[in-house]
Amino acid sequence: MSDTSVFLWINGLAGHVRVIDEFFKGISNDYFALIIGMLVMIWLWFATRGGAARDRNQRTVMIAMISIGMAATAMALINLDSAWFRVRPFNALPDQVNLIFYPPTDSSFPSNYAAIIFAIALPVLIRNRKYGWWLLTLAIIGSFGRIYMGVHYPLDVLAGIGVGLLGCGVAFFLGWVLKPLMDLLLKIFRTLYIA
Repeated sequence: MSDTSVFLWINGLAGHVRVIDEFFKGISNDYFALIIGMLVMIWLWFATRGGAARDRNQRTVMIAMISIGMAATAMALINLDSAWFRVRPFNALPDQVNLIFYPPTDSSFPSNYAAIIFAIALPVLIRNRKYGWWLLTLAIIGSFGRIYMGVHYPLDVLAGIGVGLLGCGVAFFLGWVLKPLMDLLLKIFRTLYIA
């Protein structure tokens, strides 16, 4: 089965049940998952009382922030090279797509949405399963919704997930390499009562 045929099958579900369409428009928009991810990180940063759990959660937030930065940098570099540009499905197949979202103008490949939300969800999942599973579920449903709404092909989303995974891996490596700097930053933040 080709990428296009899988896309058409998933997108063919759109436009039939208004409640489902509105659900995906809400959860898969450009901001909802990012805001939820940020709120979870704020919660992890400030809400934990107790030494070891607090330290672990605050380091998780720092790693997730690095992960977001790495994924965003990778996406910017990919988008600079026109060889990676892919026309959005609603432009490539205008008579076959049920577009139920605003029409983005940037490249369909890879999915910015998937890259960033997975760059948040994966580090949190690795270090805090309770909140990580919630974010991962949101990332999966939201990324599926991008296909459902007609703005990405499945391979765009899978490539975005790969970029998010790459960002996560680099972030953990940098967290290990830069541990003394992270220790210093946490000490400064705690001295200033912001951690």
